[in-house]
Amino acid sequence: MARVGVISPLRASMRSTAAKTGAVRCFSSYLVTPKELHEALKKAPPSPISSEPRVIPLCASWFLPNDPQKRTGLDVFIEKRIPKARFFDLDKVIDKRSPYPHMLPSSKDFAAAMSELGIRREDTVVIYDSQELGIFSAPRVGWTMKVFGHPKVHILNNFKLWIEEGLPTESGNVWTIECGTYPIPEMNEDKVASFEEVRQVAIDSSKEGSKSVQVLDARSPGRWSGTEPEPRQGLSSGHMPGSINIPFSAVLDPSTKAFLPADKLKEVFARAGVDPSKPIISSCGTGVTACVLETALNEAQFGSPEKRKVYDGSWTEWAQRVKPSESLIEKAE
Repeated sequence: MARVGVISPLRASMRSTAAKTGAVRCFSSYLVTPKELHEALKKAPPSPISSEPRVIPLCASWFLPNDPQKRTGLDVFIEKRIPKARFFDLDKVIDKRSPYPHMLPSSKDFAAAMSELGIRREDTVVIYDSQELGIFSAPRVGWTMKVFGHPKVHILNNFKLWIEEGLPTESGNVWTIECGTYPIPEMNEDKVASFEEVRQVAIDSSKEGSKSVQVLDARSPGRWSGTEPEPRQGLSSGHMPGSINIPFSAVLDPSTKAFLPADKLKEVFARAGVDPSKPIISSCGTGVTACVLETALNEAQFGSPEKRKVYDGSWTEWAQRVKPSESLIEKAE
């Protein structure tokens, strides 16, 4: 995307005034329907000249590295998108110093990415996935924005339904946006589980009566059991001791690929044996679909938000850091 100018002091002052006077448009739920977003965009379009908080559609499409069609998020964004949407590159807004993919960026790098996207702190951001996948990587970007304290962030449920309902789209080269200056935020580390924390949970899982923290794994049953390979070459499949396998597809409607209703989501977690009174850590391959589970837990109001975390490095970090002598990778016999 091209960069055009910076925010002038006058415009910045106008925006600050607008935010203080309460010119804010919010959705009632973290998950937003296509109709709700369409109506909101008509009332508060992402105009670069508006001094009031806006509604910004943000495409976060992403595909696994072993995608058979070799698709990329940017490809599908250019092919078809919500009008005036912006593109969040999940492979670039990361900790580039880490050997593991998709680790959270620094606060400074997050602010730089938001500035380049022309997103202001007072904007309402609605993140969405590709039409093909329905719900996949958008929850990761939503969780990232929550970790860095963006006040108003939501997930579209979903772009597949947006298209099926005949709502407007555009295609072709991206439009020029005006960059801004997003303030450097503080990271909320209480939402993030580290390798050391999860390792201790796994070690304690074998101790009698110690299952106080539950680890949910969003990968496929084959990858979790170790009978199917990981999409990243050379990485062992299997699972952490004591973890519970809930494939992210289990919380989505198989037809619409949207999140199931809250009551159905509660049934999914209860059926898997998840105890809402105990802390929950969601994991997956690289921390992407773990956020699908976290979003489903949030929608179902299952478990206390203060006791839920996402394991940032997830299985890709786990499989490379645990030692064979520790026996912390289990497989089906």
